[in-house]
Amino acid sequence: MWRGRLNTYLADIDRQAQERFERLIEGMKQAQGITERLKEENALEWTGRLGNIRACAREIVNEEIIYVR
Repeated sequence: MWRGRLNTYLADIDRQAQERFERLIEGMKQAQGITERLKEENALEWTGRLGNIRACAREIVNEEIIYVR
């Protein structure tokens, strides 16, 4: 009985975390001007900057959703 509720709860947390992560990445990309054009012109810079954004977004999601539960 509790197992079904736990699985539902964990799935909900996972969904919330993934949605927040994706929104953060898109917002940060837009704020920092990381575009498909940059990707075409300088793929290495684009990759590095996107990696930094993903790391920051992961930290925010962990603090806001994962660690507070």
